[in-house]
Amino acid sequence: MALNPARASVSSASKALARCTRPPPSSVASCMGLSARQMSTETTPTSTPTTADSQSASGASSSERRPRWSYTPERMKGPGFSINIVKNPARKIWHVNEDPEKVDAVYNRFLGKNGDKMLPDEIKWLAVTHKSFDQGRRGFNTRLAYYGRQVLALETTRSILANPLPGDAAQEAITFSDEHGREPFQHPALANVDKLYARQPWDVVSMEKIAKLAFDVGLGEITRWKPKMV
Repeated sequence: MALNPARASVSSASKALARCTRPPPSSVASCMGLSARQMSTETTPTSTPTTADSQSASGASSSERRPRWSYTPERMKGPGFSINIVKNPARKIWHVNEDPEKVDAVYNRFLGKNGDKMLPDEIKWLAVTHKSFDQGRRGFNTRLAYYGRQVLALETTRSILANPLPGDAAQEAITFSDEHGREPFQHPALANVDKLYARQPWDVVSMEKIAKLAFDVGLGEITRWKPKMV
């Protein structure tokens, strides 16, 4: 009777060992296979976004290599239709210059030898692009035009102050007198200011002269713009 507990423990241990060495039943194997398939499907999408990211990165790098003036940014493009209904479809066709050599030739005529190398390509194309071209999505020259007007007025004023006036204008500036007998303050630094009384910047540089210069150098042939009704 004393050996019964020992026998019971040995038999239970042998049964447990047999269960451990026995192959798993079909239900357990199916569960293990399902878990393995789930893990494989979960790891598969992680490789797909990596490929997509690499493709998007390569596309972005290729777009960055293109000059900014030569294309419309993808995120600024519309759905592909226009609410502007034109009666004559032929009027919608409007061609502008896309040849960099023509742009360089105009800058050489305007600025002199190697004038095309004085500015970067982005500024050269931006200066000849009006805001009506491509809905302004490639940049336009509004700010450059304002800056140019201020520089033109400044340099013309400095030229008037630095150069002597013609004979009649100089005599008119010298003989100017106050009807009340007042004498203005005199100082060597202000001696040239009286020249602006006889000559103004718009007397030297006018819109007609600037337009003639633009046509002479061929600026109208490379300007990128679009008429209002086209």
